[in-house]
Amino acid sequence: MKIIKCLIAWPESVAAYFLWAGPLVARIIVGYTFMLTGWGKLTHLPAITENFISWGIPFPHFMTPLVSGIECFGGLFLMLGFITRISGGALAVVMVVAIISAKLHDIDSLETLLGFEEATYFAVFTWFAICGAGKASLDHWIGQRLGTVQWEFH
Repeated sequence: MKIIKCLIAWPESVAAYFLWAGPLVARIIVGYTFMLTGWGKLTHLPAITENFISWGIPFPHFMTPLVSGIECFGGLFLMLGFITRISGGALAVVMVVAIISAKLHDIDSLETLLGFEEATYFAVFTWFAICGAGKASLDHWIGQRLGTVQWEFH
């Protein structure tokens, strides 16, 4: 029984003091990455539109600035922890479309699919869409000020 306390209960009690840090670190890293890639796409729309055309994405002249904006501003909003559930959901959809449009022909197994970085990003963005930004975020701060914070993950 002592080994269980040592391996499970003690780390859990220590981690309880740092529950705010996990979502913050994840938001900053993936948010920064997508803010930069989105900005790169926004500043090179003609070339990115050609990529979208070659991948067979419908309405490429509309979808390119839309997706680029979602990546850039969604990444920024994740970093700030602002409208995190909406940003996470939108970015998760972008990852699904990226896998279907650019990687589908490479998928030969579940291992291959789960090996794509887009699959990892999809998992992280889905987590944010469901769980939110955590306590170290503008969402949490605004929710406290408005008295609307009801659900917090632990």
